[in-house]
Amino acid sequence: MFFFFLLFSSFLNAQDSIPSAVDVNERNNFEFQQHFFKALSDKAIFNYKNAIEHLEKCNKILPNNTAVLFELSKNYTSLGRNPEALSYIDMALTNDPSNLWMLEHKVTILRKLANFEDAIITQQKIAEKYPKKKQVLVYLHLQNKDVDAAKTVLSELREAKLLNAQLRKIEENLIARTVKVVASNKISENVDSKSLFEKERSFINLKTLLEELATENNSDLLKYSEEGLTLFPAQPFVYLMNGKAYNNSKNFKKALVSLQNGIDFVIDNNEIEAKFYLEMARSYHGLNDIKKSNSYKNKAAKILK
Repeated sequence: MFFFFLLFSSFLNAQDSIPSAVDVNERNNFEFQQHFFKALSDKAIFNYKNAIEHLEKCNKILPNNTAVLFELSKNYTSLGRNPEALSYIDMALTNDPSNLWMLEHKVTILRKLANFEDAIITQQKIAEKYPKKKQVLVYLHLQNKDVDAAKTVLSELREAKLLNAQLRKIEENLIARTVKVVASNKISENVDSKSLFEKERSFINLKTLLEELATENNSDLLKYSEEGLTLFPAQPFVYLMNGKAYNNSKNFKKALVSLQNGIDFVIDNNEIEAKFYLEMARSYHGLNDIKKSNSYKNKAAKILK
């Protein structure tokens, strides 16, 4: 019993859980702990439905326990049942409104629901106490298609000296985007993908062109993906193609920077997320970091199951 109490207390103080202890003197505490640890074990092997069943039993024994509500939310998120996940994290936050890990988890859920306005409000609350986490607001504003707000946050971060390399690149792209791009190539009678994009720089035309260049392993993939980052700084597909282009040219460090920038814009899309992980694996392999390469390959395999 003492061992389980220590382990349970340790879990509650872990970074991704709740830093508060459950009163083990509550009724049926042994049964509560059994179900709780079974839930953790099931979650560890991706058996989220069974984990939820055990957590619901915990909730009956000890209603409204913050750790249980948080774990329920995480398991529902893993199942892609985001409305339920949001409901449980809101209940948990009622108990502990300023808990960092729960607030960040809520932002993750809201992003999956494409509710960027509420995600921004929650992230602003986090940033009030943790200024460096204001960086996430840039991505949220871009996903909310509010470029001006993103620029404002970038400016504030620059003044506070909190602008990292990834955000500096985004800032450069946003500045470049304000410059009107004039097509310099004439359109031939036989309109190809390049000509279509030169005529109308839409995302659809760019996507078609990048897919074609990637299939052909064409060196122009780097040129057009770079231009795409300037025009569409919140489109993960463009970052993926840019990372692929750098990998093709064996510039693995630049590939990783682009891929790490872009994956933040991926929302509830397992296929493209897996593609990012595979390109990252390729980058790390090129840098002779086989351990990380295999790790990202495994990540890709898991989310595609």
